[in-house]
Amino acid sequence: MIHHSTLDAVKDLERSGQLLRVVDEVDPYLDMAEIQRRLYPLKAPAVLFERVKGSRFPALANLYGTKARTQFLFRHTIDVVEALIEAKGDLQSLFRHPKLWAKLPFAGLTALPRRVRAGPVLLGEARMGDLPQIQSWPDDGGPFITLPQVCTLDPARSSILGSNLGMYRIQIAGNEFRKDEECGLHYQIHRGIGVHHQRAMELGIPLKVSIFVGGPPAHAFAAVMPLPEGMSELSFAGLLAGTPFRYVLRDGWVISTEADFCILGEVAPDLKPEGPFGDHLGYYSLKHEFPYLKIRAVYHRPNAIWPFTVVGRPPQEDTTFGEMIHGLTGKAVPTTIPGVQQIHAVDAAGVHPLLLAIGSERYVPFVEREPRELLTQANALLGFGQVSLTKYLWIACVQDNPKLDAHDIPHFISHVLERMDLGRDLHFQTHSTMDTLDYSGVSMNRGSKLVIAAAGPKRRDLGSDASGLFRLSLPSDFFNPKMVIPGVVAVRGPKWGNALQANIDADRLCAMLAQWEDREQWPLVTIVDDSEFASRNLENWLWVTFTKSNPSHDVFGAGSSVEHKHWKCSAPLVIDARQKAHHAPPLIEDPSVTRRVDALFAKNGIFGGLRSHE
Repeated sequence: MIHHSTLDAVKDLERSGQLLRVVDEVDPYLDMAEIQRRLYPLKAPAVLFERVKGSRFPALANLYGTKARTQFLFRHTIDVVEALIEAKGDLQSLFRHPKLWAKLPFAGLTALPRRVRAGPVLLGEARMGDLPQIQSWPDDGGPFITLPQVCTLDPARSSILGSNLGMYRIQIAGNEFRKDEECGLHYQIHRGIGVHHQRAMELGIPLKVSIFVGGPPAHAFAAVMPLPEGMSELSFAGLLAGTPFRYVLRDGWVISTEADFCILGEVAPDLKPEGPFGDHLGYYSLKHEFPYLKIRAVYHRPNAIWPFTVVGRPPQEDTTFGEMIHGLTGKAVPTTIPGVQQIHAVDAAGVHPLLLAIGSERYVPFVEREPRELLTQANALLGFGQVSLTKYLWIACVQDNPKLDAHDIPHFISHVLERMDLGRDLHFQTHSTMDTLDYSGVSMNRGSKLVIAAAGPKRRDLGSDASGLFRLSLPSDFFNPKMVIPGVVAVRGPKWGNALQANIDADRLCAMLAQWEDREQWPLVTIVDDSEFASRNLENWLWVTFTKSNPSHDVFGAGSSVEHKHWKCSAPLVIDARQKAHHAPPLIEDPSVTRRVDALFAKNGIFGGLRSHE
């Protein structure tokens, strides 16, 4: 079925039993977001809130709540899209999909955005205050649009195929924003809209920005899709939707005629505070000065529905986006960066903080393998689109284990730990870019990177008997060592005080670990605030370790030294993953909201009979 609106998708899901309607009025301030956080882990159906307090528009939660449902929404087009993405780097791959040949010419037509004179979205007008004012976390700066499609044209050429469509943060009220007249525009480092903004500033003109909400579900997915160079997001939106992206050009703004809502604005010449906002790393991104928009118009279609999601510590609904993106792009990776077999941005670690990759070693096959070509591939990855924001890159050699899978995280980590040479295989970039939302660095957008490249024979057997850890001698203020997975230990350290004391703490620990007779079996130790929590499951350890550390400042090792500008150590490698004073606070629900939502999910509540749809 072709969806031309959110309502079309709602009807499609309802016919297949994948939608629940809620007729009771629900509060958009915290309640709706906490409901969504309960829906996602249950693999629950999509939920249509027909009465949103303070708004005349219904809202839709959990639309992309399971991979199966997302595939269902795109069931008529996803096979063709996957084949075309693979063919972007290897045209011969199309010959491997003869069943799709008949669909390809039509798919080509849907990829061309279609300019029209009018459309449904222009039939209604509203104010920003009429929109559902959904606030997700108690300390958020106000309500945000959480599934926006933000569209700009290149001011220098205004070609529709040179447009940028991205999912950038839009704060619609709060802080110093004038009610109904202004909204925040938070875009992070290395985003396409930044290029357009820079050109508009050079030309001395305000950048015109369109914000679409709703429409065909494929359009929101297109806004987060990391596309090959030269492919337009609007073309991808048409391909995945199975119908061309239809638009009106009005005074320099692009208007998606099939969107449920369209907000038009111009970037103001100054900045205003935006945030805080509960983000995908599991912490608040704090209040900072960012661009904002002067609102010029708000349009909506008849029967408009407001889709929304919640951002927070993974897994959340954007986890499904990541799974779908991998499914679509996975086969294209080897043709995009030669030698790279597979990459996995680890969702549990906050995506950008940790990338696992499998590469190849083909440079000198007649000698014992060591990282050579892997380092070339690692550098290529760190210069590749959004992957360039990676903080820790672990890369292994496919020839060492052809069955190695970067999505089997514990096995992959064990493979690297067994083979890494701590005197050779640690490669730092000490002054580099970092994800805007990551507060572990020295300042916003500034941090460091660490590549761990492992190739060659197994060097060590990893410890798997946690009982031996109780015999480990530690400084008096370090205690409760816990095994996370074989070879990995989490140990509780003293509360972090300052950077100087942190270095002293880590050096004291490393000095004692250097005397540990079993240290080769445990080549990675993490200092944490709560080793019980960090070791409870792999997801907790990944989240704590890679969101709370900055490689240049927080990586230590037994017997560390610098030789010819290269930092090295012996086992174990130590990562200080304690909460630091400059870190953002973690996301915590409001207890009173939790109690209200508990009642809704109780046996006699609205969601009491909820059953998984996967």
